[in-house]
Amino acid sequence: MSPEGAAAEQFAAEFLMRQGLTLLTRNYRSRFGEIDLIMRDGGTLVFVEVRLRRNSRFGGAAASIDPRKQRRLILTAQGYLARLPKIPPCRFDAVLLDNAQGHAPEWLKNAFEA
Repeated sequence: MSPEGAAAEQFAAEFLMRQGLTLLTRNYRSRFGEIDLIMRDGGTLVFVEVRLRRNSRFGGAAASIDPRKQRRLILTAQGYLARLPKIPPCRFDAVLLDNAQGHAPEWLKNAFEA
């Protein structure tokens, strides 16, 4: 992971914790891919994708979470859930950063459905 990517994930984690979420895991990996942050929002397990884009020439940060990426995130989340004794309510969120220079992040709750 690039230093910019690591900084973006740290920024997103801190932002979400200020919103009341609890960080459970960073960079959970499976053979299908990686989930940047796994957090808890009350009784809900939240799988968070952090996207940083320096410019929107090829689409903004949200456009980069295409159906292929969504599928890989879903498969990775299923692997994480398989390890739990009971599956809680879950959702997929995205934290979008279109500039690493301090612009407010965009938090998309329920960014896509599994």
